[in-house]
Amino acid sequence: MSHMEKMLFTGGAGFLGRNIVHILEQSYQVTTCGTSDREMIKTDLSKDIPHLNERYDIVVHAAGKAHVIHTISEEENAFYAVNYEGTKNLCAALEKAGVPKSFIFISTVAVYGCEYGELISETHPLCGSTPYAKSKIMAEEYLIKWCERNGVILTILRSSLLAGINPPGNLGDMIRGIRKGCYVNIAGGKVKKSIMMAEDIATLIPLVEDKGGIFNVCDTEPLSFGELSQLIAGQLGKRRPVSLPYWSVKCLALIGDMTGGRFLIDSKRLKKLTQSLTFSNLKAVETLGWQPLKVSDNFRISEK
Repeated sequence: MSHMEKMLFTGGAGFLGRNIVHILEQSYQVTTCGTSDREMIKTDLSKDIPHLNERYDIVVHAAGKAHVIHTISEEENAFYAVNYEGTKNLCAALEKAGVPKSFIFISTVAVYGCEYGELISETHPLCGSTPYAKSKIMAEEYLIKWCERNGVILTILRSSLLAGINPPGNLGDMIRGIRKGCYVNIAGGKVKKSIMMAEDIATLIPLVEDKGGIFNVCDTEPLSFGELSQLIAGQLGKRRPVSLPYWSVKCLALIGDMTGGRFLIDSKRLKKLTQSLTFSNLKAVETLGWQPLKVSDNFRISEK
């Protein structure tokens, strides 16, 4: 075996990093970088250009801000600072240390701006309008130019919802709700969403590092909310979540609209919960020979 390639992984202490760095370390010499004390290079990319002591063969840029805590302009600015300025600062640091052979950017299917749809492919226009989506689109556009200028192989992985140990965001909310016994499905939970195992990002890296390209990455079989909630309930030893008829939730959503969203649900959130949104991974499967893990077989909500 030849020497291990050196990898810089940003956001090693984040959700994705916690789920995959240990896997990557079996094949690469990994240095993590980010804001946590657990990172090997502690730096805030949104504010600083870090000093890198060496050149890396591969950079995996997973550090980013994905989850809204409050919808205020200060937080909107944080998306641009972390996702866009952070990417520019990372690139500036790489120029000083020596540019890598390969740059892998962890983007998101949110760049398409779709609220619903079936098997959306990479050819869909980038219409995302949230600060999260816009900041990721800006980062993608910046990296395309930067990698071209510097002769770096660029891969953009537009990932769907990631499943893994202690997930953040909506999946984390679902687990907490089921644990407390206060999660309900709407109209049988038939709505499907694309989802993927976080550890699948680790299987993609060796497949893309010499090729590059833009890929949607998700499991081939999207799970319905009903299936996902049942899977989680089973692991928690809880009863299968109850299902409420659509009309009763619609009434609650209308009350939510009138109270300015201070209620648990409003019409916008109801729409998200009752319309399928799935993405096509065909390009990654066909051009890379990638075989995604089945979420239904592999998703564990906590380490045994």
